[in-house]
Amino acid sequence: MIIEQIWTDNALRNFNYLIACEETGEAVAIDPLDSTQCLQRAKQHGWNITTIINTHEHGDHTGGNLELIRQTGAKVLAHAGAKGRIPGMTTGLSAGDIVSLGKTVEITILDTPGHTMSHVCMLVQSDEPALFSGDTLFNAGAGNCHNGGNPAILYKTFCEQLADLPDSTRIYPGHEYLGNNLRFSLDREPGNRAAAELLENSANMDPNRALVTTWGLEKRINPFLRLSKPGIIAKLHQEFPQLAKQSDPKTVFLKLRELRNRW
Repeated sequence: MIIEQIWTDNALRNFNYLIACEETGEAVAIDPLDSTQCLQRAKQHGWNITTIINTHEHGDHTGGNLELIRQTGAKVLAHAGAKGRIPGMTTGLSAGDIVSLGKTVEITILDTPGHTMSHVCMLVQSDEPALFSGDTLFNAGAGNCHNGGNPAILYKTFCEQLADLPDSTRIYPGHEYLGNNLRFSLDREPGNRAAAELLENSANMDPNRALVTTWGLEKRINPFLRLSKPGIIAKLHQEFPQLAKQSDPKTVFLKLRELRNRW
């Protein structure tokens, strides 16, 4: 399996992805907003894009579908509940579906509502597993729920769909928000040395060569995965004095999401 991360350099800081089978050259494009770059990268490597997978229905993830279909004839896969809202969609996906690519790639579909109610993440098993998380999970952050989502359901997705990922799982999100998310993390947990060190080390990061975090690292730097940490809870009480002293993880998650909405 070969993974190509494509920085779109747009205002929304989108990432697009290609996953290719090294034996056959067949490739899947994930959220190919920038169809031109996706096609150019595929051509450079000698790959043939046969499939598009959209994590969800928002236009900054589906905007390149029709042009990519026109030039490659690729089929389009997305959450079954997004039918009618995904340009060119041919196949609906459900939890547990397997998308095979060439001889070496198998992609497991996770049903991960919250950012929208028709959102999928994709887990690729290998010696170093990879999660393509769309707008559910970001590096050091969590997706917003402004446009058709629900933060309580996003919390459930984190608990039930993501919590047991192996620490070695590489995280490939739909946007590059690392710096701002780390600053929020440190605002919520000023003593988090791992977040502070990563913010310093990534200050001059070239998004064309973006840092790829792992689930293990996310558990050290991402406040939405650190819901029982006393420092995070104590800081929340400064913002929300009415909270119970022993706030449950769901409440902490929802209050963090509320604060992040204003960040």
